Amino acid sequence: MGRHANIAIFVPHLGCPRQCSFCEQRTITGQVREPGPEDVLSAADTAARSLKDCSEAEIAFFGGSFTAIDRRYMLSLLEAAKLAVERYGFKGVRCSTRPDAIDGEVLDILKEHRVTAVELGAQSMDDGVLTANRRGHTAGDTVKAAGLIRRAGLELGLQMMTGLYTDTDEKALETARELIALGPVTARVYPTIVLPGTELCRLYNEGLYRPQELGEAVELCAKLLELFEGAGVSVIRMGLHPGQELEERMVAGPYHQAFRQLVESRRFLKRLLAGLGEPGEYRVAVNPRDISTALGQGKENLRRLKAEGYAVTFIQDESVPRSGVKVSSTFLKVAGVLGAEPPRRRRP
Repeated sequence: MGRHANIAIFVPHLGCPRQCSFCEQRTITGQVREPGPEDVLSAADTAARSLKDCSEAEIAFFGGSFTAIDRRYMLSLLEAAKLAVERYGFKGVRCSTRPDAIDGEVLDILKEHRVTAVELGAQSMDDGVLTANRRGHTAGDTVKAAGLIRRAGLELGLQMMTGLYTDTDEKALETARELIALGPVTARVYPTIVLPGTELCRLYNEGLYRPQELGEAVELCAKLLELFEGAGVSVIRMGLHPGQELEERMVAGPYHQAFRQLVESRRFLKRLLAGLGEPGEYRVAVNPRDISTALGQGKENLRRLKAEGYAVTFIQDESVPRSGVKVSSTFLKVAGVLGAEPPRRRRP
């Protein structure tokens, strides 16, 4: 089986009936020009030439509210995508859209054109947060749309944001729980970034909105990652895609090029601490491919462990499974530190 890949086609801010408080699609996607059918076919052809296995690749329409754009334009893109799927043997097509832009007719059209997955930009399941950020839909709309997608036999993906105006960590964690209850296969988590020209930027400049600090976002997202993956939901994106324009134009917020790695490292640290005994010296064996996660960005985990009284030496060991760890002072074994329920900490 080949590695999953997305052939991303960005449809910048088309179809959106609202201007959400945080949204400036040009900066987020780095694109202004509307793609046409020829762009879809060109991207598919390029991908097919470079991929060893097309059967795990999907053509993905992102960036706007795909099912709310002009119907003729949407159909032209879908026709090109369907042709590419049939020509190159791609897995299918996925798209992202708003919860209030899904109904039975739209889903029938999507299925006819080889769409296999629909991602909903839920952002929050708190109606107060949705209203404050000018989303224009309710949590109930997300529940309804998710049900329609699943009953249509399509894969459901859900997207949420953290650090929105009037949001709190507790509301974000509750949003994750409510999204999990809708039965998604995938999830994406995006910490809120303040972009110029947005309502959020005005609120920030007036001192009415405080964005998350990077450390706060990492801490919260480590908990969210644990919730989603603990429920069997694959988190396929955490943090905005890095890009030069985003980095140059962003005003404030918890942006980092390697945000997902920061989150993974924080989760590793939490689970490792839960598996260690009393403070002291330990040798911790991890798979070589997990060593950067174990050490943390700039060896942050080593510093945090030292502050807790642990002198830890990480050893690379091919025999340790991915996302696993072997801890020894007295050869205590702790399995699944990254990917399973953490063992209870042996402390009084």
